[in-house]
Amino acid sequence: MKQTHIYQSLKLSENSLEKVDDTLVVEAPLQININKESYTVVMRTPGNDEELVRGLLYAEDICKRKNDLKITVTKEEKDYSTVINVNIPYGKLGKGYMNKRTLLSVSSCGICGKKELNDLKVEGKPLKPLLNQSVESVYNMLLKMNNLQKTFKVTGGSHACAIFNSNQELLTIKEDIGRHNAVDKCVGDLIAKEVLKHGTYMIVSGRVSYEIVSKAFFAKIPIIIAVSACSSLAVDFAKEFGICLIGFTRNQKMTIYSNPQYLNL
Repeated sequence: MKQTHIYQSLKLSENSLEKVDDTLVVEAPLQININKESYTVVMRTPGNDEELVRGLLYAEDICKRKNDLKITVTKEEKDYSTVINVNIPYGKLGKGYMNKRTLLSVSSCGICGKKELNDLKVEGKPLKPLLNQSVESVYNMLLKMNNLQKTFKVTGGSHACAIFNSNQELLTIKEDIGRHNAVDKCVGDLIAKEVLKHGTYMIVSGRVSYEIVSKAFFAKIPIIIAVSACSSLAVDFAKEFGICLIGFTRNQKMTIYSNPQYLNL
């Protein structure tokens, strides 16, 4: 099962702009049913799904013994979305089955914990284009966020999100051990201040997955700038949502994966 896809992108550096084929890691949903009832959805890179399910159910205290469960793939789509059913005798189900899912299995992925694949659908009109944004301003905003990452400077273990308005003025910056948490904190801060409608740029310190793109879409923020990589599903949804998605923004370079017309290249 393929774990990467080739996407066309624009690579921008100080002296060049070139169209390239970029290799991205695949991000796709895996729905886990227990005894034919939906239990959860996790976002993963395809491959080793059976091992993933066994490890997750072990960590969740649902099934500790290999021979107590039978794993069957019941649905597999071309986009790598998959449904797996796990048969476990009811007398062998651990205490975790009766409890809510623990943070242990959902801390790194905000979409994890959805119960069915249909829950992943996001409806709404694409965001309106925001044209001729300055490339140089992207680097300046990133530098400003880096300078304000106080927790990261002393720990090296936190992520950050910063949101700027159309004039590249900082509206909020928050840090957290989780990327998605930092985004939620920023959006929540702007809601409390009643200025969410002014959010134009969302800068994140790590990689961008589907969940971060959907959060930006709900907040109507049209440009996402990431220090690190973007997943395949993040690019797919950014194109659909009308979001300009930029990755690998560092050292006066960036890779533009969707809606490059927003930028003055």
